[in-house]
Amino acid sequence: MAQTNPDLLTPADREHYESQGYLVVPKLFSTGELAAVHEQFLRVVNGETPPAQDMLVMKDVMVAKGAVTPASAAEAIAKVQDFHHDPVLFGQYSTHPRMLDWVEAFVGPDVKSIHSMLINKPPNVDGRHPLHQDLLYFPFRPADRIVATWTALEPCTRENGCLVVVPGSHKGELRKHENPKWEWLNLAYFGVADDEAIAERVHLEMEPGDTVFFHPILLHGSGRNRTEGFRRAISTHYASAECEFLPGAAPLGKTRPYLLLRGQEHEGRI
Repeated sequence: MAQTNPDLLTPADREHYESQGYLVVPKLFSTGELAAVHEQFLRVVNGETPPAQDMLVMKDVMVAKGAVTPASAAEAIAKVQDFHHDPVLFGQYSTHPRMLDWVEAFVGPDVKSIHSMLINKPPNVDGRHPLHQDLLYFPFRPADRIVATWTALEPCTRENGCLVVVPGSHKGELRKHENPKWEWLNLAYFGVADDEAIAERVHLEMEPGDTVFFHPILLHGSGRNRTEGFRRAISTHYASAECEFLPGAAPLGKTRPYLLLRGQEHEGRI
């Protein structure tokens, strides 16, 4: 892990991340700071604000296939992806200076955003995400210079499907992923088949503003929302601009660009 911002991560923080593969930072954002993010999401979902360029508003599979009739527009939506052109979601979360300070501590001084999403997890749908590794989606390395951020917008509990992680699993390799044999599975919710890992999972119950940083090889997922409310979180993945594409990997796409947020570009890298 890059040894930058030495005063931000305590030795205990750094040891926990390196040994366990994740670190929860309580109250990285205040409730007031997150209010604008929450309100923008609802404006987009309710049709009050058009989706930004490249933004994908995804219905839950049970809604899309007519198995569930949502009581509101928000209850239909599983997630909003690729909000890098949204001035509120991206501007007040992904590029917030406090967030970038923390990200720099994990990936180094030259920081790029590589993916963004807001996960809604409404009531009355399956909504599970199997244990998986995010490195599956990123055609560049090294993995140690990539980090995910995941911030609770509302209380995230075992009852409403909080994030689960398998501590220490980031020390392994990228595993084979496949669609689990579930009746209802949202698009691209791939997972690994590993019953032992499921038994070792830890539930990360979080309050609004709490943020977890985790390694792209860390096994993680989430369960069903068994409540009548929502379980909302916002997330961005970041990587060092020094990362290199894997041999034969395609360059960055039109709808998911890798945007330099801090530091400098590196010729021939991502």
